[in-house]
Amino acid sequence: MTELAGGTVPSAFDRVARSYDLMVALSPGYHAQLRSSARALVEALPDTPGRRPRVVDLGCGSGASTAALVRALDEAGVDAEVVGIDGSAGMLDQARGKAALARVDFRQADAERLTGAELGPVDGVLAAYLVRNVSSRDRLLGEVLDVLTDGGALVVHDYSVRESRVATWAWHLTCWLVVIPLGFVTAPGSPIYRYLWRSVLDFDGVQGLAGRLRAVGFTEVEHRSAAGWQRGQVHTWRARRPR
Repeated sequence: MTELAGGTVPSAFDRVARSYDLMVALSPGYHAQLRSSARALVEALPDTPGRRPRVVDLGCGSGASTAALVRALDEAGVDAEVVGIDGSAGMLDQARGKAALARVDFRQADAERLTGAELGPVDGVLAAYLVRNVSSRDRLLGEVLDVLTDGGALVVHDYSVRESRVATWAWHLTCWLVVIPLGFVTAPGSPIYRYLWRSVLDFDGVQGLAGRLRAVGFTEVEHRSAAGWQRGQVHTWRARRPR
């Protein structure tokens, strides 16, 4: 995992786990954006004759993206097995404590080593705010490709501003006027929100990540930007393992 001042990203999230849900609740549009990406995954799930589909929320954190995924499945009438995976024990404790997510099988695991996690067939993977935070993005995406069934879908939900000067300056404003001040209030002393600011600046551009997905072996790569005040900053990429 990526190094962060004072430890790795999972350990840094351990330290802010109890206040994290408050932080995202104060971010306008955060949950709606996750629901949109979750619906994009559910719409792309392949047929699984004779068995329940299995979907994984990879980097599930405190369960916000998992709740979006469960809601999208329920709205679509899809009876699927849901697995939530994260490297932070503290964030998983928060997710497991939510009654609405009682049906979810939460597991602590390294996202870059999924093939050893005994997941069984996986038909869809939602990776929200994850790919940016790992040390080897190609390895992570390769692991996802390996565990997906033929025709299985991956949806990546994350910030990306590198290829747009306007989006880059909007991101600076978003962080220094909203994210970092709120982070100081909800988690004083934690470097995680300053890390967020820097990590987005260092992350792949929109086309850069799309190209990375294709190079790893994904096909049918699509992209869209979130609507609203974070247009150009928050994005959804959808891709598929070849059928």
